[in-house]
Amino acid sequence: MSKFRKLAFLAGLFGATLAAHAQDTAKKAEAAEGRVTNAALSTDAGAGGRLGLGRAATPEEVAAWDIDVRPDGQGLPVGKGTVSDGETIFAEQCASCHGDFGEGRDRWPQLAGGFDTLTRDRPVKTVGSYWPYLSTVYDYVHRAMPFGNARSLSNDDVYALTAYVLYLNDIETDEDFELSDANFTSVTMPNAGAFVPDDRAEEQHYKDDADPCMADCKPGPVTITMHAQVLDVTPEGGGDESGPAGGSVD
Repeated sequence: MSKFRKLAFLAGLFGATLAAHAQDTAKKAEAAEGRVTNAALSTDAGAGGRLGLGRAATPEEVAAWDIDVRPDGQGLPVGKGTVSDGETIFAEQCASCHGDFGEGRDRWPQLAGGFDTLTRDRPVKTVGSYWPYLSTVYDYVHRAMPFGNARSLSNDDVYALTAYVLYLNDIETDEDFELSDANFTSVTMPNAGAFVPDDRAEEQHYKDDADPCMADCKPGPVTITMHAQVLDVTPEGGGDESGPAGGSVD
């Protein structure tokens, strides 16, 4: 907490007299240390001026924040890891939630399998069956895993884990396969070509920037063309609600 904020806090507790003294003291302290001055704070930011707050981030601070990895490989750090190394790390850091073979445990996500299920009523969306880009695997593991201890893995650890997830999904079948920043973009995910761009902004309504229709929008009578699928939601037994009322809604 800055000197000004500390003094302002005390001022709020002890009244206007101390508030005036706190403001005067803070101005003198900030000016003496070459930080934010009252004149800098009064700059008109709306006219393109600077508020005089903060400082430029250091290269180290930017590097710690700028960790995203893109589908084309931009942002990948230098590193490498093998399937066998990834198996060891996975058993120690990941299997307690995701299962020994990526099958998932309890309500934690399944990472492997699910091929040929995307057209079913209940598709199994895993890294292998659904994810279009390998960069998402690396980025997410690097950024958020293992649960409760994020950012504890080295770059080589993340490459190894990503290689092992590929192996669990039979995308790579060689136990000696080594994934690195050099060959990362050569891996094509099975569902990569099944996604379509979001083109809603090209619809005429958005192009016209028109207000949405709220009445008499359809020239003819309204007809139902589809029904939502609802399974096992209503209790059976002619109004007897003693049975299970659970179920699922798709």
